[in-house]
Amino acid sequence: MSDFLLPDIGEGIVECEVVEWRVAEGDTIEEDQPIVEVMTDKALVEITAPEAGTVTTLYVAQGKIAKVHAPLYAYQTAGQTNNDTAATEQAPSVPPSSDAMASDEGSLSQPPKSQAVTSASSGKVPASPAVRRLVREHSLALSEISGSGKDGRVLKEDVLAHLNAPAVSNQTASVAVPSSTGLAPSKVEPLRGVRAVMAKRMVEAASSIPHFHYGEEIDVTELLALRERLKPQVEAKGERLTLMPFFMKAMALAVAETPIINAQLNSEANELSYYDQCNIGMAVDSKAGLLVPNVKGVEGLTLFEIAKEVGRLTNAAREGRVEQADLKGGTISISNIGALGGTYAAPIINAPEAAIVAIGKTQWLPRFDEHGAVQRRAILTVTWAGDHRFIDGGTIARFCNAWKGFLEAPESMLLHLA
Repeated sequence: MSDFLLPDIGEGIVECEVVEWRVAEGDTIEEDQPIVEVMTDKALVEITAPEAGTVTTLYVAQGKIAKVHAPLYAYQTAGQTNNDTAATEQAPSVPPSSDAMASDEGSLSQPPKSQAVTSASSGKVPASPAVRRLVREHSLALSEISGSGKDGRVLKEDVLAHLNAPAVSNQTASVAVPSSTGLAPSKVEPLRGVRAVMAKRMVEAASSIPHFHYGEEIDVTELLALRERLKPQVEAKGERLTLMPFFMKAMALAVAETPIINAQLNSEANELSYYDQCNIGMAVDSKAGLLVPNVKGVEGLTLFEIAKEVGRLTNAAREGRVEQADLKGGTISISNIGALGGTYAAPIINAPEAAIVAIGKTQWLPRFDEHGAVQRRAILTVTWAGDHRFIDGGTIARFCNAWKGFLEAPESMLLHLA
């Protein structure tokens, strides 16, 4: 019998949630057959079988947390005998996972009791490294958290529940304090996967980056007309032409005039890195949560190539199946909230990027032309957020003006095409 170890599925990822087992214990599997779907902090990942055989044990229950490099499931190949299996079972074993394995009824492997006794007698609270890191990040003490796992093991869910628990005084520590409304919640669920990471990163960005917001109106009447003329040609090639490729191409051209918008500040806030490549991210409302895949090298792509990439990334993100490479390396981002509704928004920067723009919905509004006559024009509002540590108001205003110029006179972009 062989254990399948959860492989590295992304830089910095140490755990993931088991979303759905595609097999059950006793099932026969083929090489490259999908076995399980796991949710990392960035995307939904499908894991396939390394070779043919029979599944003998599922170590991590659906909905629980699995650790990278820990056993995920066990299987037996056709060449393995019962003696091989017996030898494997008699050999000293390490618990396949940490808090995920020790937690709930669905877990199929538990630490030896002697190990638990040793932990208890030494006064050390059992918890996985990932849980201990979470405790340190929130300046908590493990001894203050009630563990719901085997032998009092503190799980990630216990830490989250402790953080969300209402504060109580020492005199009433054992008494539940009702909410200010007097109502009990109908449902409580921990944040996991993409939503948990989004919550953490948004708090970090909002609290550590001084945001400077800048709003503007853009007349996209001519842009809409151009898109209508080009749509049949793009659709004939099997792609959709939205306004997003125009937004991106114009942004890459404006970045060439204001390169600092595409720069990034290091963690010590004492060094700026400039990038020639413009990798533009787009926020996608996926079933897994907010994902921001990015189109690489927009400055060197044609409008059709950008449209093709936008379509691919949007479909992948909505299914929660974005490749890790598509989520890395972004230099500036767009949140097209207007596609859902809304005129104004105050976006939060996708660190370590320097800026992000929220685009509102397009409205047909009356505007005066140069002769004072009222005309019906397509107007959309945009709101920029810039890192005010190195981007000042004048810089973002000049950049926005350049971007606006390309969008209001889209034919001018032809002058900059290679």
